[in-house]
Amino acid sequence: MQTPARKRPHCPVCARPQSTCICQWITPVAQATEVLILQHPLEVGHAKNSAGLLHLCLANSRIVVGEVFDAAALQTLLQEPKYTVLLYPLSDDPAHAVPALLDAARLRDPAQVRVVVLDATWRKSRKMLHLSPWLQSLPRLSLGDSLVSGYSIRKAHKPGQCSTLEASCAALAQLQDDAPNYLPLLQAFKGFVAQQGGYVQAHVSASTSSGAAPSPRRAV
Repeated sequence: MQTPARKRPHCPVCARPQSTCICQWITPVAQATEVLILQHPLEVGHAKNSAGLLHLCLANSRIVVGEVFDAAALQTLLQEPKYTVLLYPLSDDPAHAVPALLDAARLRDPAQVRVVVLDATWRKSRKMLHLSPWLQSLPRLSLGDSLVSGYSIRKAHKPGQCSTLEASCAALAQLQDDAPNYLPLLQAFKGFVAQQGGYVQAHVSASTSSGAAPSPRRAV
């Protein structure tokens, strides 16, 4: 009888293999605005994904995994009445429902605001949005193209594209008018990126020395 392969021990906090634990980068940040992260299933086990670290740092946050979120499922998630906005650029896709206008007055109380974030590659996030008319109808909170990303371990296709963690921090800083509050988390994120980049470089070096072709980097 063949002995089953042992699984690598995982960290009970970040749920990653202990050899690649990211707990050293957990930086608790107090935030009034609720963050709901809708995570595409393909991102759950992705080593370079930043949503897991974000969730560990923000006490007022939740992660729900899925690709299709119908109105009933989302309304169940959003039982507490708050002004809910979607962190996503505006689009002119005629197949999408017209989003509600952003009510600036309702954004003045961050504790009564909920930000929904789609954690996926840009292609997958567009699909998630396309499959959910309810998400399409939410007011859009957009960050524009001026945000400079330090997410060097995953490729951006357009200016302003950044990690889920960076985008969420920018949105929260904007809503609360308190950018310094999120600087420690963004600094920790730099360490996370460097750690993951080191793993990639080690893999490339090992593949080169063995004569094997390195795996291509997965693009956002």
